[in-house]
Amino acid sequence: MKLRSVLILSILAATLTLTSCASNKKKPVDSLDNTSLDSANVDNGNNSGVSLELNGDSDSNRAGALKTVYFDYSSAAIAGGTRDALNSNAEFLKTNGSVKIQVEGHCDERGSVQFNLALGERRAKSVRDYLVGQGIAANRITIISLGKEKPVSFGHDEESWSKNRRANFLVTEK
Repeated sequence: MKLRSVLILSILAATLTLTSCASNKKKPVDSLDNTSLDSANVDNGNNSGVSLELNGDSDSNRAGALKTVYFDYSSAAIAGGTRDALNSNAEFLKTNGSVKIQVEGHCDERGSVQFNLALGERRAKSVRDYLVGQGIAANRITIISLGKEKPVSFGHDEESWSKNRRANFLVTEK
């Protein structure tokens, strides 16, 4: 009886090991069948002719005319180039009144997880506050901090870090 229990436990352990090693790789976005994407032109009477995808983001240029904005090291301040991009984003959102977005705050790899989550949240809040100041309704904008968990550039130099210090936009409703 003891031998049988050991055998069953061994088979169970082997099965769990094999299933946990199974590949969960996702298809690259570029290889998806376009018919499965939920994309359409924004049409609320003010159609700007820009194609949007539900859950499309500005990092991959799938959020219409919305542009990712960038920050200086360890800062959440809205600077010159960031302000220009946010003004453009505000105009797009004014023209497309049914679009709702999520602002995702990101950081480079330097700093602790906790520090970068807090900094990413400050960046997302400063972007939201700027857009609200430009006349966009606050209930159209949610925020989240992803800290350093979703880099777009994987180098370990200033060029890569500057690309990761950003706030990007995700279309949550169109």
